[in-house]
Amino acid sequence: MIDWLGLLMFVGALVLLSLGYPVAFSLGGVSILFALLGTALGAFDLQLFGLMPLRIFKIMANSTLLAIPYFIFMGSMLEKTGIAERLLETMGILFGRLRGGLALAVVIVGALLAATTGVVAATVVAMGLISLPIMLRYGYDKKLATGVIAASGTLGQIIPPSVVLVVLGDQLGVSVGDLFIGSIIPGLMMAGSFALYVLIVAFLKPEIAPALPIEVRNIGVKALTAKIFQVMLPPLILILLVLGSIFFGFATPTEAGAVGCIATIILAAANRQLTLSALSQVCNATMRISSMVIFILFGSTAFSLVFIGLNGDQLMMDILSSIPGGQVGFLIVSMTVVLLLGFFIDFFEIAFIVVPLFVPIAKQLGIDLIWYGVLLGANLQTSFLTPPFGFALFYLRGVAPKEVTTADIYRGVIPFILIQLFVLGLIIVFPGIVTFLPSLKPGVVTGS
Repeated sequence: MIDWLGLLMFVGALVLLSLGYPVAFSLGGVSILFALLGTALGAFDLQLFGLMPLRIFKIMANSTLLAIPYFIFMGSMLEKTGIAERLLETMGILFGRLRGGLALAVVIVGALLAATTGVVAATVVAMGLISLPIMLRYGYDKKLATGVIAASGTLGQIIPPSVVLVVLGDQLGVSVGDLFIGSIIPGLMMAGSFALYVLIVAFLKPEIAPALPIEVRNIGVKALTAKIFQVMLPPLILILLVLGSIFFGFATPTEAGAVGCIATIILAAANRQLTLSALSQVCNATMRISSMVIFILFGSTAFSLVFIGLNGDQLMMDILSSIPGGQVGFLIVSMTVVLLLGFFIDFFEIAFIVVPLFVPIAKQLGIDLIWYGVLLGANLQTSFLTPPFGFALFYLRGVAPKEVTTADIYRGVIPFILIQLFVLGLIIVFPGIVTFLPSLKPGVVTGS
């Protein structure tokens, strides 16, 4: 019984999380409960709690985590000031003359928003509010419309700068910049696969993805060119500032995030959208989400401290290291666990509770942690989209019109889930998809 206290603690935390209790308090409460139980059974030393202040100060001194509020601020600013809305409208007009053009515009805008914000909730909500009513009005099939919006919104999980990758980099103990660079090709593959699927479906079934009527898309070439230049150029410059500075070694992800925040403020001001009310809303959203992350970190720190004190880490290492099949067996088990947990709990909980258990085994098996981190990011992207509890589905359900049912959304995302799993399989079979770009960075050597 005493030997299995760590495993019971892990299961207890998952049960509370699946019941909807606040994450930080679930982790902290389970930690206190099992610390007392372990002490009563002689399996835990309460003096270990004296290490908590040192661990908390270590979290507060971690400059990598400072990138999280920066990227959240960028995403909120682009959403609140209407920049994302104008981008989607312009791309819709540009591609509207094609069958499936609106859906293709959603994929492209989803990729651009992912490359400028990395915040899934903001992207899904923005595109759901703006594009879904328009797509339904012009005869798009409800399943295709909702599926492409939800799937494109999750691109923020894998296309840098991604909050998911920032957290994973911290937990894996690897460079967040290298994770960003390594995820560029997989992210583009995801977006390209979505776009290809939309074009194929529109070709085979033109009635479910019609082109826009001529009177809607009828805009002069000069006016369209000017609009594209005005709307498209700023986000591209923002992407270059953030990702380019990281790739070429001019800035760390945290520094690049700070530059991106300044750039979004300037961009909002240039569009005459930088009001005191908008800035206040953006700051409030950033504060709420960042505070949630920090409190989860504190709770997970207490959890890991007690878990290690109960020798739960050693038990998990013994279990995981005994999995047959070496690297292949470990990858199958770890990816399956992350995918299944992603149905029920958020990626923060997975990153702070589950991933640290996998890291020692991955190192022991000689797995490249940059590649493994991108795999986890792509896997979490899939779990965000998977019924019945995929978070992107809840975000879209919250803003979808009444005529769109939950069943429409669930059925609509199935093809995109299969596409994501296919790309995930390609990344596993061909590690060079991830390791190629980081290998070009000066002073970086990657393996498979």
